[in-house]
Amino acid sequence: MDDLKDRVALVTGASRGIGAATAVALAHAGCNVAIGYNNSRKAAEDIANRIRETGRRVALIPADVSAHAAAETLVGTAEAELGGVDILINNAGINPVHGIDDLTLEAWQTTLQTNLTSAFMISQRVIPGMRRRGWGRLVMMSSVAAQIGGVIGPHYAASKAGQLGLMRSYADLLAGTGITSNAIAPALIETDMINDNPNITPDLIPIGRFGRVDEVASLAVHLAGNGYITGQTFNVNGGKVMS
Repeated sequence: MDDLKDRVALVTGASRGIGAATAVALAHAGCNVAIGYNNSRKAAEDIANRIRETGRRVALIPADVSAHAAAETLVGTAEAELGGVDILINNAGINPVHGIDDLTLEAWQTTLQTNLTSAFMISQRVIPGMRRRGWGRLVMMSSVAAQIGGVIGPHYAASKAGQLGLMRSYADLLAGTGITSNAIAPALIETDMINDNPNITPDLIPIGRFGRVDEVASLAVHLAGNGYITGQTFNVNGGKVMS
């Protein structure tokens, strides 16, 4: 496993949930961390304080990932404050529920722009620097919805499936450069979205409980430290999908 001490990690959507847990876990592994967030300034500051307690440096960067300027805002600020981005966790996203009959083109485009196009734009921005340094890690935070459709709607499933294709293309095109590209596909992780929905219950998962954010974050740290795993999707889903 590669030593992550003083590596710079950028985590989008890092003010809460899986993103927050991943940002803190990377700090514990030795990384300096850039926290990308949209509206949750107070929550982002709380995560930043937890990172500072580890002795690592931190940057808080507000940005709406759906905006075309987001990639430059996030990566440019991270580079200015912490140095070149070595690890990118594309975690930010939205999950508005729409059925087939009420899914509009606008909702489709907004979801694809936020969940998939943002991952492309930010990845494209960090890859040249990773190439120059001969080391980099791209991680897409996908979803079990990419594999089975899920309950949120076609727009969400398509955006998360698109991340898997993007991940595989990067893995193939960047093989041999020192850059790896992988994806994590969680299912029913205990976050605000799960806790606030009474229709989502642990009996939907074969092992009978929701996943914990630290169970996803620990895998992200493992992928950051492993230079031989690339082009893979890791299912953190309690047996919901087996492969």
